[in-house]
Amino acid sequence: MEGKSVAGRIHDAIHRLTSAEKRAARGLLGSYPTLGLAPVAEFAQQAGASSATVLRFVSQLGYRSYPDFQRALREELEERSKSPLQRSPVSGGQAGGDEHFFDRFVTQAVDNLRGSAALIPASEFEAVCVRLAENRGTCYLAGGRFTDFLAGYMEAHLRLIRPSVRRLEGRPATRADQLIDVRPGDLAVIFDVRRYDPSLVEVATDLAARRAQIALITDEWMSPVSRFARFVLPCRTEIGRTWDANGSLFTLVEAVIARTTELSWPTASKRMGSIEKG
Repeated sequence: MEGKSVAGRIHDAIHRLTSAEKRAARGLLGSYPTLGLAPVAEFAQQAGASSATVLRFVSQLGYRSYPDFQRALREELEERSKSPLQRSPVSGGQAGGDEHFFDRFVTQAVDNLRGSAALIPASEFEAVCVRLAENRGTCYLAGGRFTDFLAGYMEAHLRLIRPSVRRLEGRPATRADQLIDVRPGDLAVIFDVRRYDPSLVEVATDLAARRAQIALITDEWMSPVSRFARFVLPCRTEIGRTWDANGSLFTLVEAVIARTTELSWPTASKRMGSIEKG
């Protein structure tokens, strides 16, 4: 579990938790990460569980003690909230002084791809692709300031292989009009990376209230949208520089498109053929 956020560990462990431990998990995700920074007794009271259950839950996540668990949450909170200004460049950036910069950057990008593959359970990836290939209901897509282009890229491909694909617009008023049409069982794919977009949490809240299934594509620190998500696909984006690198997210999107196309080929090929004839 090294390198995973607390939310990521919860997502991985949820299937093996007892009913009482799941209450603790849902309580934390519902007020993440604030509740986890409270004393054990307060955590237990707010989550509707006993203090002993909370401690067992923390142990199931792989932490040796409650203080270790809280330390991880504080470190995660600090990383999640860092602005680009707080992520200063590795070097002074003097012109002509680093002829191997690109090679090293590519190496870091490849490491992030491998790390992302290790972070994402194969079953979770497959479940998202299967759900997309089923063509049940409408598929909505939304992204934030630095991820909306990913939603648009995915939308352009999904429209070719399945019906009922809609992009949620960036303006809150327009999104509100679109959300009226959401039905139980619809799927929403949301992209969100640090520093997380508060409006996407509002969208996820509304989607969850309408009983839509949410698939979240995020970074290793986990967007707050994760508390509402049925599927979570976290990617590594940290490269130790001013800007995070979202190349791993783009690769994940292309992998999802490729696998969804394979799974839905009997219907997707007919749809693509009709589009080309038109």
